Amino acid sequence: MQALLDTIAILPRPSEAGRLFHGRGGLHPGCEQWTLDAYPPVWLLTSFAPATDGQLQAVGDALAARWQQVAPGEPLNWVFQQRDETCASNRLMAGSVPDEHVVQEDGARFLVHLLRGQNHGLFLDMAEGRRWVRRWAAGRPGGRVLNLFAYTCAFSVAALQAGAGSVSNIDMAGGALAIGQRNHRLNGLDSGAGFLPHDVFASWGRLRRGGPYDLIVADPPSHQKGSFMAPKDYPRLVRRLPELLAPGGLALLCLNTPKLGSQFLHEVVQAEAPELRFVERVAHPAAFGDMSAERALKVMAWQAA
Repeated sequence: MQALLDTIAILPRPSEAGRLFHGRGGLHPGCEQWTLDAYPPVWLLTSFAPATDGQLQAVGDALAARWQQVAPGEPLNWVFQQRDETCASNRLMAGSVPDEHVVQEDGARFLVHLLRGQNHGLFLDMAEGRRWVRRWAAGRPGGRVLNLFAYTCAFSVAALQAGAGSVSNIDMAGGALAIGQRNHRLNGLDSGAGFLPHDVFASWGRLRRGGPYDLIVADPPSHQKGSFMAPKDYPRLVRRLPELLAPGGLALLCLNTPKLGSQFLHEVVQAEAPELRFVERVAHPAAFGDMSAERALKVMAWQAA
């Protein structure tokens, strides 16, 4: 785990949420199990394999030493998450976590929760996707957006801040949408957003009535029983896009699994909505560097005629 310790030794004091070490990308041999994220004022260390007490002690010592250099006299706060494919456990290792933990990204504020659940309220690897949406919204003031599998609605916040006219957020997890509503209030966005706690696949009629949309964002889970299984459900989703998109509208499709590459999305769109034209693949954040672009997050845009 030397590469992780070397990274900690030169860490800056973070002001925004972001990843600082990404062993999962395979670019640091021997560190594939580790990631380190900043959710100021808290560090989050995640291990995707069993971690020993000695390893955690080494990381804690390294963080303490570096924190004393960049923030002398301030308490070190860090959380450890042990994670596997089915569950995650979270443990406070030092300091504390704010009762209402708010982090920033590109001028936006988001609630996060590091001590419960597998996910934390803001997917850091989607930062460039949110920037893409900001650029789109700035160039299309008043545009109408449909945000599918909205989770805590970070895409919606980005779109509305940049000039979108309205965003319809849909997710079957009502608790996540409630956090999304709070995220909008945190950013002074008191209008323009709707929140629908529904199953996407049972709501096509409602969604059609709310359209057509100038942008559809779809960031589904890749493998979540009872919600979305990419090989089976992405075709069902994509075939509905043409009837929901306005002429010239864009669909931003996201796929986050190393088991399926970008060709999967190309083939699904060609089979189910061949009238859509491929536009571009959005670069993923440099901090999430991967030895294979096809293993990494895929964020890709198609346009209606």
